Amino acid sequence: MSEPGDIADAALALLSPTAPVRDLEGVRVVVSAGPTREYLDPVRFISNPSSGKMGFAVAEEARDRGADVTLVTGPVNLPDPVGMRVVRIESALELRDAVVEAAHAAGIVVMTAAVADYRAATQSGEKQAKVAGDVTVHLTPNPDILAQLGQEKGDRVLVGFAMETHAGVERAALKAQRKNADFILLNYPTREGTAFGGDDNQVTLVRPDGSHEDWPRVSKREVARRLLDEAARRLPGRVTPPPPH
Repeated sequence: MSEPGDIADAALALLSPTAPVRDLEGVRVVVSAGPTREYLDPVRFISNPSSGKMGFAVAEEARDRGADVTLVTGPVNLPDPVGMRVVRIESALELRDAVVEAAHAAGIVVMTAAVADYRAATQSGEKQAKVAGDVTVHLTPNPDILAQLGQEKGDRVLVGFAMETHAGVERAALKAQRKNADFILLNYPTREGTAFGGDDNQVTLVRPDGSHEDWPRVSKREVARRLLDEAARRLPGRVTPPPPH
């Protein structure tokens, strides 16, 4: 049985006058969220401070709009949202396998996960003892999951995230081009209140041709709503109005 709080939330969502329009009925949506952990040995790993809140917000917004949602998440301190399939992973390789499998039948894929760029070339099966002096760790690149999804894109809508501290729009546009993404949401990690772990976000939507829209600082749920509005317009068979100016 669902938790009482989850039941109450679902009932309030149905009764709310501002409940989302169920415009994604019949659409399968895959969302990745959170960090990955790349273990050096059984107790040490490379990771980042991603909270998963942005990805969870996208998954919950898609669910409330009627989508069939699969959420693939790294290690986060958030409970599994109700009304969707949740796949818990740790490493980038596990994330790739889970997302690629789920994406086969998806209409929209949103990659918000903060995937580690590198992993240990050799992972020790035992805890390595502390030694005096410097230690060198040999790292090898992780697979580019967004690029792989772009190569196998078909008719699905593919959305990526980027985090830059300078030349952000130009870099995000090139990323969208290289990886065959429909658009990228550009994050600004040094802006106060919108870094890892916050409840708000301020992003720029960047298209492959370099056109972009600066969105104001809003809640991550509002970012999720705007993101899915843009993605829904791109679904096959939908009438796509011109982007707002």
